[in-house]
Amino acid sequence: MSLPDKEMMAAIAVTRFGLGARPGEIDLARSEPREFLRSQIRPEGADQPASDGETSAQRLSEFRDYQLQKQDAKAAGDPKAPPVKDAAKALRDQAGDDFLARSQLASTTDAAFRERWTLFWANHFTVAATKQITGVVVGPFEREAIRPHVFGRFEDLLVASSTHPAMLLYLDQAQSVGPDSRAAENQRRQAKNPGGLNENLAREIMELHTVGVDAGYSQADVTEFARAMTGFSIGRPQEPQAFQFLFRENTHEPGARTVMGKRYSQAGEAQALAVMGDLAASRHTARHVARKLAVHFVSDDPPPELVARLEKSFNSSGGRLDKLAETLVTAPEAWDPAPAKFKTPYEFTISTWRSVGSQPKTIAKLGPVLTGLGQKPFSAPSPKGWPDEAQVWCAPDALIKRLRFSEVFADAAADRLDPNALAQSALGARLTPPVAKAVARAESRREAVALLFMSPEFQRR
Repeated sequence: MSLPDKEMMAAIAVTRFGLGARPGEIDLARSEPREFLRSQIRPEGADQPASDGETSAQRLSEFRDYQLQKQDAKAAGDPKAPPVKDAAKALRDQAGDDFLARSQLASTTDAAFRERWTLFWANHFTVAATKQITGVVVGPFEREAIRPHVFGRFEDLLVASSTHPAMLLYLDQAQSVGPDSRAAENQRRQAKNPGGLNENLAREIMELHTVGVDAGYSQADVTEFARAMTGFSIGRPQEPQAFQFLFRENTHEPGARTVMGKRYSQAGEAQALAVMGDLAASRHTARHVARKLAVHFVSDDPPPELVARLEKSFNSSGGRLDKLAETLVTAPEAWDPAPAKFKTPYEFTISTWRSVGSQPKTIAKLGPVLTGLGQKPFSAPSPKGWPDEAQVWCAPDALIKRLRFSEVFADAAADRLDPNALAQSALGARLTPPVAKAVARAESRREAVALLFMSPEFQRR
């Protein structure tokens, strides 16, 4: 498959592999488009958004304090006392600040492929703010478990995400107790409910994070993996590893486990880690990850040749994500000039800010916009994450909402813009004559800018 000319490749590098063109960015990519992308791959991982510097452990400690305040206020008959309301607001503000900082990084970075690659993995290993407690640690989860590992080994990324407090809380792993563990036996002797085995995390690791639902595993495999994972928990306030990952030997289900035909006799924490290592190295995982990457970056129905290239790269490199990224950006199939991907609401809004060299200023404005467009901040609808397919995002009602956003955005920004120059800067060689003509003939700058943002060329990548 032949590559398009460098003018088109520069536009594709910035608008498909990146997050939309900032002024002058397509010009920077023009001399060597593929090298422009390869230079953004680095061993130390992704950039970190600005933050208050608090770790997930500190955030969880603050959440516990809030819960205690809430209990005390309820006991005193005043559940809406000012200290409780102030603490609740502080927790919401932290989550909002995390998302705003992430969006500002995406809007301003000069390494947008690196950021898109990172966002893919954050979505692959989804933790959502569907619980109040996970809302306060989604930001730290991305900073601590995802961003440092996105160009390292897939196994390291898998383990980091699976043992992070945010994931353990999101999928209820911290409460999982082996039926025959010492803790369960002690509880039964005291005639107390010992709790039970929770399979959520084991199931999602297999179905979503590694081998995929078509790998041929059974419910028995999920249950066995869940038994191996018992003990993966979070330290209590009085423990040395307070609010951090802690392996609890007394809740771990004793004995050997068999997962997907392999027996694991390792004791304790090592047992689940051994299962994860084999899942990470599985050819089923290579195929699952390869297809998902191809769908995200190139097409809802990706070229089989591209999927095969990515799968081979994953297998031959031992799951090295830097090698996988290089394979992606050098694969000829990834450079087809036809824009086959429809932007998600987050991608669409970020690309509008990037096009005018700006960024969102407050979460109070950004949050309602994304919620209205169907992608509420940090709130993926399930552990599967946000969908990538166009059919989810391009319904008529959704397009009307995008039009309204474009009009409001244009009202605020158009007076300082040259719409014709903006169209060329934002799309480069992807700017078609019909769109260029529509922008040039618009009755006002505001109409021209809104037309550009709603054009198929801008909505797709």
